[in-house]
Amino acid sequence: MDTAPVARPAPRYWVHLLLLVLTVGTTFTSYLLYFHFQRPYSPGEVSPEAALRALSFSLSLLAILGSHEMGHYLLARIHRVDTSLPYFIPLPVLGVGTLGAVIRIRDRIPHRNALVDIGAAGPLAGLVVALPILFWGLAHSTVVDAPRLDAPFPGDDSLWAYGRDLFAWVMAKITHAPPAPEEAIHSVQTVFGDSLLMRGLTWLALGPIPEGKDVLVHPVVIAGWFGLLVTLLNLMPVGQLDGGHLAHALWGQRARWVGRVVALVLLFLTVFVTASWGLWLLVTSKLVGFGHPEVVEPLEPLSPGRKVICALCLLALIGCAMPIPLRQVVT
Repeated sequence: MDTAPVARPAPRYWVHLLLLVLTVGTTFTSYLLYFHFQRPYSPGEVSPEAALRALSFSLSLLAILGSHEMGHYLLARIHRVDTSLPYFIPLPVLGVGTLGAVIRIRDRIPHRNALVDIGAAGPLAGLVVALPILFWGLAHSTVVDAPRLDAPFPGDDSLWAYGRDLFAWVMAKITHAPPAPEEAIHSVQTVFGDSLLMRGLTWLALGPIPEGKDVLVHPVVIAGWFGLLVTLLNLMPVGQLDGGHLAHALWGQRARWVGRVVALVLLFLTVFVTASWGLWLLVTSKLVGFGHPEVVEPLEPLSPGRKVICALCLLALIGCAMPIPLRQVVT
């Protein structure tokens, strides 16, 4: 018996446009609050130069995030998979001002080749936009004097270090030991983690950075750096993340074990490197999960070209990897 096709709701373009405009506003404000060297607390304190820098950050970030989701959208439409336009998610005041963008895929993926196309198109499209933005921004950045920053192991922000400090505090209370003298804080610096791609682009744009020097980056470099971080998080081969789509296309249900190995790596990083990875560990293991829905035609073989795309995405994952994405350095 034939069934009538399910009626899809008409696109509400105004919702997508409204969310985009709101996200421009929240990312603009977040740059001024967290990344500008002078923190304005009222609109009258924002200089034209600061506003231009904040706008360049906002538009660059949304271009990268938007191209990522449009990559998914276009390849889904090519494979006749019903999907929505991207929804940007504004996040007032906190972080970079956005939780990214998402699309809604309303149909099952027809086969593994389509799964690779749709899953890989997002991160690759995002990189195509992010890399030239990063190169241009680095070429317009300034090399400045900077103190040497050590990276001890276990990390100062790891769960191991927090547990060690808690144990020392408890023992001091039990033994009534005199409190240690507090060190004077002169400045707090946000340090962005280095990936292989960032190191390579910095070398291409500025040449070798001498010892005792660092790069005071242009605002669009911060946007591009967050674009690389988003690519890294999405390419992890877990569940229904972009990397999880590729892993399922390659190994089927056995990809669950790949996801569990990634969770163990995240657990190691949380305990011994930086506790900030604990949030993504919870997101991947509890919210995303390790399972993946089966495609409509699981027996259709994966083409050699799609395997090359998977290998390219693995190289992108390695290039974007950074053990410590962000840290606060107190001097």
